[in-house]
Amino acid sequence: MADKTMQLSDVASHVRSGMTVGIGGWGSRRKPMALVRELLRSDATDLTVVVFGGPDVGLLCAAGKVKRLVYGFVSLDSIPLDPHFRAARESGTIATTEYDEGMFVTALRAGAARMSFLPSRAGLGSDVLAMNPELRTVASPYDDDVYVAVPGIRMDLALIHLNRADAAGNGQYLGPDPYFDDLYAMAADRCIMSVERIVPTEELTADAAPQTLLVGRMFVSGVVEAPGGAHFTSCDPDYGRDEAVQREYAEAARDPGTWAAFEQRFLAEGTR
Repeated sequence: MADKTMQLSDVASHVRSGMTVGIGGWGSRRKPMALVRELLRSDATDLTVVVFGGPDVGLLCAAGKVKRLVYGFVSLDSIPLDPHFRAARESGTIATTEYDEGMFVTALRAGAARMSFLPSRAGLGSDVLAMNPELRTVASPYDDDVYVAVPGIRMDLALIHLNRADAAGNGQYLGPDPYFDDLYAMAADRCIMSVERIVPTEELTADAAPQTLLVGRMFVSGVVEAPGGAHFTSCDPDYGRDEAVQREYAEAARDPGTWAAFEQRFLAEGTR
């Protein structure tokens, strides 16, 4: 099997302005923060970001990297609203495509299957259709049902973070929830996966069930060993969310000078 390991410093070379970039994780949980940091350090702008958002979205909005956000929600979990995303949303500095969570997952599934759309009941009779007038409905060919035709999302690049992987790119989660990182990998032309540890292949299932192998190597372009790579979000069971740093992140947004200092520290050392 090919060795797909790469260094964090190599990540920025895979990003170009105007790309559609998917970021895995969920809210403020198992976000690929080390990879996001490299994205922030890059020259890339005008990005379309596809995400169940957390502080990754706020950081990218604050840095002026986002042109459009395609999302199911943006939350810091223990802090309901991300201040930078809220400011960008209210000021209209970013374009948005906001889906119901079920519709968002359907869009990922369609993209992963290379389908132009998949039908969904989610969104019917809701304001999601009014907010996204480009959405269409489709009649079932078998009965009288009507569904939302949710367009598939394909991404140029996906960034995800898992607990373990081997050098070939087989990725393993050990926490309580896989989220949808496998769909991000499958729906992207390239996927870079950071992990807490790169281990020999046989070690992946030495003490864990085979179904914890979430991401197959055929969908991974590069593997980065990044201990603490999800900090300050959680990466259970390796570590929980750093609530103190997350509060500092949210509070720093109130003052430009304080934010500049926080941002510099985040870029320099990951707020550790």
